[in-house]
Amino acid sequence: MATKIRIIISQVTIDAELSDTACAEAIADTLPIETAIHEWGDEFYFEIPVTMPLDDTATRIVRIGDIGYWPPGQALAIFFGPTPLSHSADPVPASEVNLVGRISGNPKVLKKAKGASTIRLEKIS
Repeated sequence: MATKIRIIISQVTIDAELSDTACAEAIADTLPIETAIHEWGDEFYFEIPVTMPLDDTATRIVRIGDIGYWPPGQALAIFFGPTPLSHSADPVPASEVNLVGRISGNPKVLKKAKGASTIRLEKIS
């Protein structure tokens, strides 16, 4: 069953949903989490205490609003616009990610959170 979560970055709060894959469930089991956040174009990424391999959802084709798990960095990535590898408005991850969730609202509001130093993810009951 999918897990509803809230993402808080600085003054920006947005809801999302983690899918029902083993990788997404492992991530949900670590919540709440608050950690340092990094930017790569219009992508936020941050290390999480989850170690999972690539799975059946692994891809380099992501859409604005997708949430991916990046195994090489044990990191979660939130895509809200083009990245340095993009040739269009679509984001392109550095390498394959497991698709683990999706932003529920307008992901472009995350542009207002650029420059933030921390991110918090928590389950919505």
